[in-house]
Amino acid sequence: MTDPSPVRHLRAQDAQRIRWRNGLGWTREIHAEPDGESEEWRWRLSIADIEQPAAFSRFESVERELMLLSGDGLTLRFDDGQVADLQPPHARLRFSGSRALQGEPSGPGVSALNLMWRAGCVDASVWHRPLVGTMVVFVDPGDCWVVHVLAGEVRLAETDVFQGARGDTLLLRATDSRRRFGLDGGGELLLVRFAAVDTVGPEEEMPAAP
Repeated sequence: MTDPSPVRHLRAQDAQRIRWRNGLGWTREIHAEPDGESEEWRWRLSIADIEQPAAFSRFESVERELMLLSGDGLTLRFDDGQVADLQPPHARLRFSGSRALQGEPSGPGVSALNLMWRAGCVDASVWHRPLVGTMVVFVDPGDCWVVHVLAGEVRLAETDVFQGARGDTLLLRATDSRRRFGLDGGGELLLVRFAAVDTVGPEEEMPAAP
C-alpha cells in the first residue's frame, strides 16, 4: 500500500460521483488505492446507484464483492445463467469482474457498495459486524483495513481523528510493526482487510472484542 498515513477519514459527502466505465450508470467513488507501479488502482471502494436495469461494466483480472445498501433489492443476472437476488438489508455476493451481467433494481433508490481488487495483486477478506461498545482491529504492516459505517456512529478510541456516521469510511494502516486500533460506538460496520497475496494466510484473523 502506498499511502503512509496510519489513519484516514473519508467522509460520505466527499465521494466523487463518476460514470460507470460503460457509461450506463453512476458511482460514488470513496477511495481508489493507487498501484504505485502503474496508473491503475490496486483496489477500489465505491457506491453504485442503480436507477434502472443496466449491464454492469466488466473488469478483467479483477475480483468484486457487491453489498446492497439501500432499496428493496437488486437482482443480478449473469450471462452464464446464474441469478442472484440481493435482498435487504445487506445481502452481498462475490464474483469475478470479468463475468458479464445485468443488474435489475427492485424499485427506486437502490444502491450497492462495490468492492473491487486486482487478482494476483491483493486479496480481500470481508466481514459484516455489529458494533456494540468496543471492537479491536489488529493491522499488520502492508495491510489496509477499511471500516465502512453502515449504520450508527463510530469513534476511533483514544483519538479525535475519526468520529464517523453512516456512509463514512475509515482506512487503517500500520508502518513498521503490527498496530492495534480500538473502535467505539454503536451501529453496523463493513470491515475489509486488503492484503498483498503473499501475506494472506490460510485463516484470516477476524476483528475481536477487547
